Amino acid sequence: LPPLQSDSTPTMASIVDMYSLSCPASAPFFGYFGAAAAMFLANLGAAYGTAKSGVGISGMGVGRPDLVMKALIPVVMAGVVGIYGLIIAVIISTKIKAPTMTDGTMQPQYTLFAGASHLAAGLAGGFSGLAAGMAIGVVGDIGTRALGQQPKLFVGMILILIFAEALGLYGLIVALIFSASPTGTCAE
Repeated sequence: LPPLQSDSTPTMASIVDMYSLSCPASAPFFGYFGAAAAMFLANLGAAYGTAKSGVGISGMGVGRPDLVMKALIPVVMAGVVGIYGLIIAVIISTKIKAPTMTDGTMQPQYTLFAGASHLAAGLAGGFSGLAAGMAIGVVGDIGTRALGQQPKLFVGMILILIFAEALGLYGLIVALIFSASPTGTCAE
């Protein structure tokens, strides 16, 4: 137990001593920043992919309105990239542990290693989602316009979109591996 003052309240020095180099008070910041980065970056990619594909669909739909429903596939695939970011953020945020009060002192529960691994998971998944969303947007824009001129290009466009979507899936897999790594425990 930390030394107490005469009025039985812990001193600031005793509270700070509970947090060690392996479990600093700032560790949860890095975990939450990873969760926020995954959401923000993946949704930024999804929004770009949706907007860019939507422009192509609108341009193609003027001349070939019969192909609009077929051309919505890039928009759906861009939305899936945003879901990847949501999955990563939820997994990270559920693993962040708040300090607990034990015998009148705050005991840290979240290691700096956990914070760093969750930050890396969020950045890996988020940037992969951003890259996938941008690729889907470019392919969706040009691909749907080309589809309006030559419907036989549909299968080729879908294959390119699948490979673009795989970039986001790779980031999701790596983020899951990072977030599942053993993080250690804080000393009592």
